[in-house]
Amino acid sequence: MDIGITGAAEGLDGLAWNVVGHTYTPKLLSENAMIWHAIIPDGTFVPPHIHPKQDEWITMLSGNLEVEFGADVHKAGPGDTVRMPMGVAHGIFNRSGHEARCVFGVAPSGKLFDLFKALDNVTDPAELVRLSALHDVDFLPPPGQ
Repeated sequence: MDIGITGAAEGLDGLAWNVVGHTYTPKLLSENAMIWHAIIPDGTFVPPHIHPKQDEWITMLSGNLEVEFGADVHKAGPGDTVRMPMGVAHGIFNRSGHEARCVFGVAPSGKLFDLFKALDNVTDPAELVRLSALHDVDFLPPPGQ
């Protein structure tokens, strides 16, 4: 990790990605962790998936999200931190009627930075699943499949 400050409106190396309709702006990257700012519009979501090699967390800045762990739904609002341990399936949904802003992190960083680069503006669900599997993120099949 380099010494310095990533400004509030900046991403590392000026980067920002559109991933599943969310804007992800990388803020910190090292071998041990990755942190990114996310803008999550109402009505968008990340389908249930598993990080087999990473712990993940979300710290809410504004708005509200629902995080599903199987049938259990947890609601998070400003100031809350959601903990998603490695190997545990989770889906992230904004059903609030308003935009949500939060900071995500994973440890270790693994292949996630490269995954987000690869997923920037990908809209085909099959391609999203394929690329994710190559980068140690496994999406679950839709219910009934």
